[in-house]
Parts: sequence; C-alpha cells; structure tokens
Amino acid sequence: MKLLLDTHILLWAAVRSKRLSAEARAMIGHTENDLFFSAVSVWEIAIKHGLGRPDFRIAPAPFRGALLRNGYEELPITGIHALAVSSLPPLHKDPFDRILIAQAKSEGIILLTSDPIVAQYPIPLHLV
Repeated sequence: MKLLLDTHILLWAAVRSKRLSAEARAMIGHTENDLFFSAVSVWEIAIKHGLGRPDFRIAPAPFRGALLRNGYEELPITGIHALAVSSLPPLHKDPFDRILIAQAKSEGIILLTSDPIVAQYPIPLHLV
C-alpha cells in the first residue's frame, strides 16, 4: 500500500512521539508499505522551524535527508496537484494540508493523517 504521511505524522514518527498511535506505527513499520513524504511537508517544516515553533524543532535539510536514507520517496508538487486544490471543498484553510489532500487525490495514494478536518475530504486516507 502507498502511504503519504502528513507533516505531523512524519515529525511524530521521527521523534518517536507518544502522539503517534500504535496503528500509525504499525502502518509505517510494515515493510510492504511504500512510504511517501511531500515536498510541501519539507516546505512547511522549513517555514515553521524558521519561525521558532516548538512543534517544528527538527531542521528541515537533515530531516529530508534522513527520510530519503530511510527509504521514503519524495513526492514533488506539480501543476496537476496545484490545480486539484481548486476542486477541493473549503473544509480546511491550511494551504499545506490542502496540497497534501490534492496530492493524495491526484496520485491515488492513501494520506495518513491525524487531522479530523482533513479526514472529511473524499480522498483515499486513513485517520490515525
């Protein structure tokens, strides 16, 4: 199964946070699952790390490198993804989440998220 991890799931997995559910840990650790992260997550981490947000303490460049070394595939943002945002209902205002939603929808990849607002979108996703 192909899984696109939302930004907080990526961060929680990296620091082994107790906020990451056992179900999410199992899905991420299952060797038959293909794990993806979006370039938008790197962008979000870079912005919020630069602002000094306490929930974004991980430096973005080493974090991206660690994801790649650990077998994650990077999903670039394309024009198709940007256009798909315009067809989304206005349930969520966060532009980072909206592009993740559009990517999951466009690519047919399951978005692994803990955000109940994101879970309202009719896309392939798994709420953990």
